[in-house]
Amino acid sequence: MPDDYILLGEISGVSGLKGWVKVFSHTSPRLQITEYTQWFLQKKGSDQWETVKLKGGKTQGKNIIALLEGVQYRDQAEALVGSTIAVSSDQLEKLSEGEYYWKDLIGLNVENTEGAKLGKIDWLFNTGSNDVITIKGKNAEGENVEHLVPYIFDDYVISVSIEDSLMVVNWDPDF
Repeated sequence: MPDDYILLGEISGVSGLKGWVKVFSHTSPRLQITEYTQWFLQKKGSDQWETVKLKGGKTQGKNIIALLEGVQYRDQAEALVGSTIAVSSDQLEKLSEGEYYWKDLIGLNVENTEGAKLGKIDWLFNTGSNDVITIKGKNAEGENVEHLVPYIFDDYVISVSIEDSLMVVNWDPDF
């Protein structure tokens, strides 16, 4: 995947006969994925990315559905099921001071407030009530460990420095 692509979701199914696809969105709110008018799709099992234009998107029950330019029939939509959806990072809005995209946090070194090195941020996920940081590192005995730290500022996340590639957390390394 090109470095400037940001994964936003995937095509999870089809809707109706006129080429609409169901979208599983990683954006918050979920419908925000339809605000990006140019998507990059990578079909399942392919290493190629294809540029597509979004003609429209809406909620349908609990689902999000989208209509892509050039997709007019159900069989064309079915061929896209399982495709990854990405956008170029220059399409993302600029964030306020102290706000970060997940892509900017992945790979940061993490240490606790006492200076103990916990590892690097491997990925993040949302639990519904808050985001959680997954940190992979090694314990004092050199064994692989994983820490799941709630991404809640002031309680658990004390500071983030993208420039220094460092996040400081209030977390016991033995937990």
